[in-house]
Amino acid sequence: MPSTAQTWFQRLAPYRTAQDGRAVFELLITLLPFLALWAGIWAFMQAGHYWAIIGFIPAGGLIVRLFIIQHDCGHQSMFRHKKVNDWIGRFIGILTLTPYDHWKRSHALHHAGSGNLDRRGIGDDILTLTVEEYQAASKWARFKYRLYRHPLVMFGLGPAYVFFLCNRLPLGAMKNGIKPWASALLTNLGVAVLYGVLIWAIGWKIFVLIQIPTILVGASIGVWMFYVQHQFDETHWSRTGDWDRESAALAGSSYYDLPKWLMWVTGNIGVHHVHHLSSRIPFYHLPRILKDHPELKSVGRLTFWQSLKCVKLALWCEKTKRLISFRAAQTAC
Repeated sequence: MPSTAQTWFQRLAPYRTAQDGRAVFELLITLLPFLALWAGIWAFMQAGHYWAIIGFIPAGGLIVRLFIIQHDCGHQSMFRHKKVNDWIGRFIGILTLTPYDHWKRSHALHHAGSGNLDRRGIGDDILTLTVEEYQAASKWARFKYRLYRHPLVMFGLGPAYVFFLCNRLPLGAMKNGIKPWASALLTNLGVAVLYGVLIWAIGWKIFVLIQIPTILVGASIGVWMFYVQHQFDETHWSRTGDWDRESAALAGSSYYDLPKWLMWVTGNIGVHHVHHLSSRIPFYHLPRILKDHPELKSVGRLTFWQSLKCVKLALWCEKTKRLISFRAAQTAC
């Protein structure tokens, strides 16, 4: 008999069909408002209304939605044809500062081993230690891990480091050959051309005042979303012998139940348990799945306020099968 997760994988098959018309529509209602908002901020600032810089907040939100479209292109779920997905993804990568082909491979590895304790550190996972590993580590290693897990680093310095530096030079992928470097360098070339034209047209001061905060907001929101989708109290981790992809996907990914407008901004990626169960489902079909199968709403559900408590969770306890805080690790395991 198939497991519950395997049954769900089969039941969700009808939703795995991309619709080119819908995909174009979703792209346009994201890209055009982003460009219009960016131009509007510039126009107001050019006229001396520097309060308009606050527009970097919604602009950062639209960067997140563009990233989700790029993400679906990487899964070959946005459009019907592979080449269309890939070239749209590469173009958006210039706007999101994300080398598409390099990121696509890394993210595929994340999906292939998500929730497997023996495959941590592969792909773009957030580093997670077990209680035993943390306790056995040196003082310096424990300090580095605590620093890495600090909210200011995880959601502030970390996103800036990843998008402004790591995505420019994929040093960690040197063993993977020339493809990661070709992807990064061609993206860098596109970024240099785009940024060069904008700086020439509007001046570097206004460009920096708009673009840097926009990217930082988008990057921080993106990392936060990725974090709460797997780093929550009742997430699922297991060793290779007990691990299977479908169960880990459904039990190890959250349903981040956000208000509708935030679901729109974040491209429904909060329906992450369904996405991990079947990554070929386009993001624009995910709300319909919850409507057709409301029982999925209770699986791994997190509200916004509940998600804030996830920040303190940092270590996996193999005895209790839960993600716990540093303080709880002193007594729980």
